[in-house]
Amino acid sequence: MERPLSANERIKEKSRFLRGTIADGLTRVDTGALADDDTQLTKFHGFYMQDDRDLRAERGRQRMEKAFSYMVRMRVPAGIVSPQQWLGIEKLALERGNRTIRLTTRETVQFHGVLKSNLTPLMRGLAAMSLDTIAACGDVNRNVIATTDPSRGGLHEAVATLARDISGHLLPRTRAWHEIWLGQERIAGGVIEEEPILGRTYLPRKFKIGIAIPPRNDVDVFAQDLGFIAVVERGRIVGYNVAAGGGMGMTHGEPETYPRNADVIGYCDADDVIAVAEAVVTVQRDFGDRSNRKHARLKYTIDTLGLDRFVTLVNDRLTHRLGPPRPFTFESTGDRPGWAEDEDGRSHVTLFIENGRIHDLPHRKMMTGLHRIAELDVGRFIMTPNQNIIIADIPPASRPMVEALLAEHGLDDAQSGLRRNAMACVALPTCGLALAESERYLPALITRLEQELDRFGLAQEDITLRMTGCPNGCARPYISEIGIVGRGPGLYNLYLGGAHEGTRLNKLYRRDVDDDGIVAALSPLFAAFAEARKRNERFGDFVIRTGHVAATVTGLDFHENLASDLRS
Repeated sequence: MERPLSANERIKEKSRFLRGTIADGLTRVDTGALADDDTQLTKFHGFYMQDDRDLRAERGRQRMEKAFSYMVRMRVPAGIVSPQQWLGIEKLALERGNRTIRLTTRETVQFHGVLKSNLTPLMRGLAAMSLDTIAACGDVNRNVIATTDPSRGGLHEAVATLARDISGHLLPRTRAWHEIWLGQERIAGGVIEEEPILGRTYLPRKFKIGIAIPPRNDVDVFAQDLGFIAVVERGRIVGYNVAAGGGMGMTHGEPETYPRNADVIGYCDADDVIAVAEAVVTVQRDFGDRSNRKHARLKYTIDTLGLDRFVTLVNDRLTHRLGPPRPFTFESTGDRPGWAEDEDGRSHVTLFIENGRIHDLPHRKMMTGLHRIAELDVGRFIMTPNQNIIIADIPPASRPMVEALLAEHGLDDAQSGLRRNAMACVALPTCGLALAESERYLPALITRLEQELDRFGLAQEDITLRMTGCPNGCARPYISEIGIVGRGPGLYNLYLGGAHEGTRLNKLYRRDVDDDGIVAALSPLFAAFAEARKRNERFGDFVIRTGHVAATVTGLDFHENLASDLRS
């Protein structure tokens, strides 16, 4: 018996290729909101409607409309912009947003606090810089991310180019964005619109692609719906191992939902990557669940079909079938802070941006410092998948000026091993899904945990920690050594045992713990780790070896093998 389509599928079907009534809604001055159905379509245009939840109660008492604003996300494959584009992004954030820039885990920028009247000027400002927000959200292939290590020269350029090529190939064909935001006219009697790859109702759910170059897994390639792992021979990329079925989101109390690491399903030559990406996307288009959105990601499609059948379906759509995977090894995730040089003598500096939020603080003038560096008009700005930023391709003559500006604005400061490997989602006050604080809370928690680590001589130990305010997993918490996921105001689930190099999911260790409870749970583990770790052993491996949590082998056993007091 055929199951009914979800409400979102019907909205997409009636949307006239993502137009809906968005244009009409923008003209209404009596409300800061857009129509409910249109707020599902605006995701495909790169933005979400939100409201300030800190103000909800007071505005409700005064019988006022919610304090609506919009989060707008750019599409920047591989995360690379020029200094002049960076200055333009800053200008838009100051004039059209809440005067901050938010770097995301998908190598792009989010503008927060954008009022409805500022949406069109913002979009046009981006377009004037050859930037856009198309498909940055929604049931499409989203911003394609790639390793952000410019010191690897031609290898980095190859994957950055590939990210742009994949993004362009999988981009929606509708001209809705250009019509609504740039005022372009529809051509009467012109070519009938169609979506040859994504289909008339696009994909069942969001789709994410990442490209990694071993031995670094800075993009968390196994957390992606589709991952390409570069195979390098004689200094050039000859092909890619293909990984499919990763994804972080789940729902509390619903064990049929779970995070999942991608499976390596084969190898393709470099010339075949675009064809492989299209084949995987179209299998998901045709076989993904369009009735239950909680079951609609590629990971569930694979577990429903079975991996062997899924690979067969992909191969049936390829001219050159996938070959056996090639050997590879990952050694780390995250970014390498500080300076690096490439073989051409150019310098690159990775700057730590706590939780990706760029604004001026009394001790750290991030916005002003990056503005001054961009004014030098040298190199490139690269946004990383770990919420940091790289100033790349700095000529030798310009490096002293950049170093001086970093020092002047407090951007050359060192961070502890835990803080530089920590990430948080935005959560409250604007995310409508947040159950608990994340970005606003994590810095203070890190400070408390740093004190514990310092007691045991672990201040510079690299340990990955990710926090989210809900179980949807935007900061990839289930693939970190320590994952902290919001359950309710001030309460979190604590997960342990992810692999430092991002190759293994973690496992639930404590449920519903508060700030003191998190510190109390982790402190004795830090002490034991300092005392009994093996040579070069990572914290995530240690807690498994010593029996504190069981290893998670696949997404299907994420909720299994828990301690007896956690079983429910």
